[in-house]
This record gives sequence, structure tokens and C-alpha cells, in this order.
Amino acid sequence: MQPCSRPLLALIALFAAAISALSGCSTDAATADTWTEQERAFVAAMQPLGAPRPSAGNAVADDPDAAKLGHRLFFDLCFSADGTVGCATCHQPEHGFADGKALAEGLGTATRHAPTALGAAWQPWQFWDGRADSLWMQALGPIENPVEHGFDRVAVAHTLAAHYKPEYEALFGPLPPLQDSSRFPAHARPVDDDPKHPQQQAWAAMTEADRDAVNRVFANFGKAIEAYERKLKPAPIALDAFVAAFVAGDDAGGGHLDASATRGLHLFVGKAGCAFCHSGPRLSNGAFHNIGLAQPEGTPAQDRGRYLGTGQVLASVFNCLGPYSDAGGQGCGELPYLVDKEIVMLGAFKTPSLRNVAKTAPYMHAGQYATLGEVVEHYRHIEDHLAPIGPRESFLRNLDMTDGERDDLLAFLHTLDAEPADSAWASPPTQR
Repeated sequence: MQPCSRPLLALIALFAAAISALSGCSTDAATADTWTEQERAFVAAMQPLGAPRPSAGNAVADDPDAAKLGHRLFFDLCFSADGTVGCATCHQPEHGFADGKALAEGLGTATRHAPTALGAAWQPWQFWDGRADSLWMQALGPIENPVEHGFDRVAVAHTLAAHYKPEYEALFGPLPPLQDSSRFPAHARPVDDDPKHPQQQAWAAMTEADRDAVNRVFANFGKAIEAYERKLKPAPIALDAFVAAFVAGDDAGGGHLDASATRGLHLFVGKAGCAFCHSGPRLSNGAFHNIGLAQPEGTPAQDRGRYLGTGQVLASVFNCLGPYSDAGGQGCGELPYLVDKEIVMLGAFKTPSLRNVAKTAPYMHAGQYATLGEVVEHYRHIEDHLAPIGPRESFLRNLDMTDGERDDLLAFLHTLDAEPADSAWASPPTQR
């Protein structure tokens, strides 16, 4: 076992526009002076990112001291079974806060790709299947996943007490009496599918009050990490300057995109129909879609995606409506209205943001495509791709696109790269 080191290194209109764009547009390349009213609406909606929406369940989401603590926790390897895995293992600043691998790797290999953490605070749902409704809830999942951190919530509490007690207690109040090993074993967590698991048995042996105390510490651990991740805002990009000029009346967008990228944007909001799903400031509608992706070798033959994700977020005690949330039942977005196990959600995965997309290869929920060119080819021949489970989105049709148009679309996508707006937060805390 290696020693751990500290710290390591307007929607309906847009929908109508998209359907129109997907069903019978001209195959001629559009030019910058021929924007339709529908295309203009899509471009205008791509306004720059503002502040992330409030985190209703996290009272310290915008507390600067919580962000400083979360920064340290994010890069700390001690919160893993063998001291080799931290949040930054899969969310590396040098890879756009992803990891450059098809499938995430911690203690083992996961069955899905690690999405970028840059800009994640602007998303309504976390994970590819949306099984977390906040960043603080999301941060807890990998900790107890055997192939990621392989740790447990009681060990998290002990580690916080050993290394971060003053900072933790200044934010959240006193830690429970973790030194009492008769009440708080070294390792314990709920393992719902294995009642004989040693950590499940240790968890069951604890009193309800002590389990509640540990859960609260575990939730607070996630809340500090969320406070840090809310600092990971993508910096403004050329598209933001283009949109500002465009909305002000300059159809050429002030020249902030070159001719090829401008034609690519025109395709993006027009005949290619990309903006149906990749809309708004985040270039994502935040929804879930089945786009007919085959499962790669080493992953389950069928991945149910959002179909199971809804039930998981609804059942979790760490959701916005749960006992460890600070929301008081208010401001929890769509969570109260979720419908579990909708057939249309079989095989559906979250639409990722395209900000910084060129830096976060490979692509799709299981890293199916190594390059953006492969992604575009998937959509050019979408009707050849049958979903391994669930119904593929019925509006998707092969893109009638020339090779030159493909190159223009790729030129636009390559203008979306963004560094963190505040580079200090993108470095391990010892380098700040």
C-alpha cells in the first residue's frame, strides 16, 4: 500500500426551431448574412455564462472558507482505500478537468467516462445518468465506489478529524466523538446489496444516532467540495464576444469567429440541428437523450442510463429534499416532479456542455469516440446506429452535410475551448 500524500499535486421557440432545422433544410452552406429568425433565436440564447444557480441544499456553497477547504479535499489522496486516488485523479486540470481516458480509472476501471468538472456547477443534474441533483451529492458517490476511491463514509469522518478538524468545525460545528471506537469503527458504510459485507455489518451495528452523525459529516464533506467546484467557471470564449456583437446588430459577430467557424456556427444552429440539444449559455439543454450509442468492450452490453438514474436520485438521503440538505424542502428544481423509470429514458444520457469540448476527449458516456470528427460522423450516419436498449430519439436523422460543411462545423467546435476563469483554483492548493 502506498502512503497517501496531502494535497496532490426561451425554450419552446428553440425546440420548434430545432425540429424545423432537422426536417428539410437546404443543403447549401449558409453564409453570415442569411440568418433566419429561428437561427437568430438560437444564437442569441448562447449568451455568456452568468453565476451558477444557487445550491439550495448547501448553506456553504458560496462561502470562501468552504471553497478553500473543498480545494484541499479535491486534491487530497487520503480519501481513498490505498491513498492513491483523489477527485483530481479523474478530474485533472491539465485535461480540462477530465482525465483523457475512455473509461474513468481509480482503484479499478469504471464503466463510464469521467466528464469534466469545469462548469459542472451550471448543470442541473450530475453524472451521465443524473443520479445526483447537486455537486455535493455527486462528490459522495465516487468515494464509496469500489472501483473509484474504494473508501467509506466513516473513514471520511475519521480522516477529516485527523487532518482538517479546525477548518471543518469552523464551518460545520463539532465533529462527533470519533475517538470512541466502540461507537465509530474505522470503516463502515451501508452496502444495500450485500448484508454480509463487513462494512455493512459494522454500519448496522452502529446506533441510528451515530449513523446519522456520520451521514451529516459525509454530506458536509461533499458540500465543501461543491463550494470549491463552483469556482471552476469556464472563462469567456470567442463565441461569447460573437454573440454580444450579433445581438447588438452585427451579423458578422464582430469578426470574433473566422469565416469557417462562422459557417460552422450557422450549421450548428441551422441545418445540422445541434442546437436542439446543445442550446443556451452552457451549450446544453440539461436533458437526457438516447442517441443510439453502442456499448464498448469492457462495459455492460446494455446501460439503462437515466431510466435508473431517476430512481437513484429520488431514493438517496443526500438529495435536495433529504435530511442532510439545507434546502428545507424549497428550491429543489425538478426533483419533486421526477417520474421514475420512464421507458423513453432507457439508454438516455445527459447532454454534455460543449464549452471546452475540444480539450475533453474522448467523448460520449463511455468514451465511445476518440475525436470530435468521429462524433460528427456518428450524427452524419445516425440512422445506421441502433440503440442497444431503449428507443433512439425519433427526431434524429442523418445529417445531409458535405465534407466541407463537416470541416466548418468542426472549426466552430474547436473555438469553444476555455480555461478556468480563475487559474488559481485550477492548481493544487500548495501552488496557490
